[in-house]
Amino acid sequence: MIGWLRREQQQPSVQLGDITLPIAIKRHPTAKRVVLRIAPDGSEARVTLPRWGQTADAIAFANSRADWLARQIEALPTARPAAPGGTLHYCGRPLDIVWSSAAPRKPVLDGDMVSIGGPGESVGPRLQRWLESEALRLMATDLEHYCRAANVATPDLRLSRAQRRWGSCSTSGTVRINWRLVQAPAAVRRSVVAHEVAHLLHFDHGPQFHAVLDRIFDGDLASANQWLKREGRSLYAVFG
Repeated sequence: MIGWLRREQQQPSVQLGDITLPIAIKRHPTAKRVVLRIAPDGSEARVTLPRWGQTADAIAFANSRADWLARQIEALPTARPAAPGGTLHYCGRPLDIVWSSAAPRKPVLDGDMVSIGGPGESVGPRLQRWLESEALRLMATDLEHYCRAANVATPDLRLSRAQRRWGSCSTSGTVRINWRLVQAPAAVRRSVVAHEVAHLLHFDHGPQFHAVLDRIFDGDLASANQWLKREGRSLYAVFG
């Protein structure tokens, strides 16, 4: 009996050549079909099932799409951790990471570079904290702007570290935006904030929602969406 339980509790996976890719299975109450995605960092295959879906069906579906999963893994951006001499992106532009033992510990934006001092081994985490603080500052300004345009009260803002969603809006009104969007062009980041503001008025994606979004967003929404679809995974290359 114990051995059977252990087998049942094992993480399901799909074999992609030499790679054993874990399968994460989620049942969604409104899902009408099986949906397969790959985590932005390539760490797992994600299968969303209707609430009546069977685990065995999810595993079989992922295995039947092994070739597609392998292509998705190959297309992932190469991981490049933030380190002295490397680069990171801020508001869509690359910044050289310049480290000096004499520089301040806190990152300083200087033209096309970010200067940082302190221990070399903690450069990455400190740069991430700096980007997160910049994300909160910029997104708060974005949120206030679009709430004013939509004539709604500005809600609480929280940063998200989600692996799939760029933004969300809870029924309580709290807006969450993925902090990694601070690396994207400003228009892309702002499009996500505007999207969530439109959800403050309409929680579905019906005509009224799109009418609000089209009215308040002061940019090219189609281009922003295309950028996210094409480049979104690259936002996970440096900070995972």
